[in-house]
Amino acid sequence: MIIAVLNVGTDYDLLIVDDGSPDGTAQIVRDHMAENATRIHLIERKGKLGLGTAYIAGFKYGLEKGYDFLFEMDADFSHNPHDLPRLHAPLENGYDFSIGSRYVKGGATKNWPLDREILSRGASLYVRMITWMPIMDPTAGFICYKREVLEALDLDKIKFVGYAFQIEMKFSARSLGFKSIEVPITFADRIEGTSKMSSGIISEAVLGVLKMKINSFSDSYRANP
Repeated sequence: MIIAVLNVGTDYDLLIVDDGSPDGTAQIVRDHMAENATRIHLIERKGKLGLGTAYIAGFKYGLEKGYDFLFEMDADFSHNPHDLPRLHAPLENGYDFSIGSRYVKGGATKNWPLDREILSRGASLYVRMITWMPIMDPTAGFICYKREVLEALDLDKIKFVGYAFQIEMKFSARSLGFKSIEVPITFADRIEGTSKMSSGIISEAVLGVLKMKINSFSDSYRANP
C-alpha cells in the first residue's frame, strides 16, 4: 500500500495510524520512512482504540501539517490507490468532500459473499431513511475532504468509533452545509486479514444513527467558534 500510494504521484503523502499491531506494521513503516521520510508518516498508539479515533488522530495530524486535502482509506487494497485523483478532482470544482461509492452508477463490489452484500445495502438504506441524507453509500470509508470541512467540524465531538464513524462524519459535514459528491469505485474484498465487524459495532450503527438524527434537531453539529 505504501509503494502503491506513493506511485500515484508526488502530490500524495501517506500517514499510517497503527494501534499496536502485533504483525510488525510499525516497523515496516519505519523501514520505508528511512528511505522517504518526507512523504511517509507514522502515528503509533497503544492498544485498539477504534477506527474512528484513528481517523480523528490522522485528520488532526494532517491539519497541523498544513495539508489542503485529506483522504481516508483502508490499507488492505479494498480501496484502490489509483482512485485517489478521481476523488480529489471534484474538490477542485466546487465540492467540499467526495465519497468513493459502491452504490452509485458505475460503482461495484468485488468478491463479496451474498450475505455481506445484503447487509451492506440494507445498512445503507436504513441510514438514508433515518438521516435523510441523499447519499447512496453512507457507510463508505474512502473519502477526500477539504481541510475547511475538518476545521469546521468539532472533531472531539465525533462520538462513534466503529463503522458508524463514517456515517457521523458525513452527516455532520452536510449539517454544516458542506457539499458532497459520490464518485463510483469498485470495492474489492480483502485477500488477507479478517473483518473487525462485531455485534457491538452493529449495535452502535443501528441505535447510534437513530440517536444522532434526534440530536441533530439541537445544535449538536456546530462549527468551531
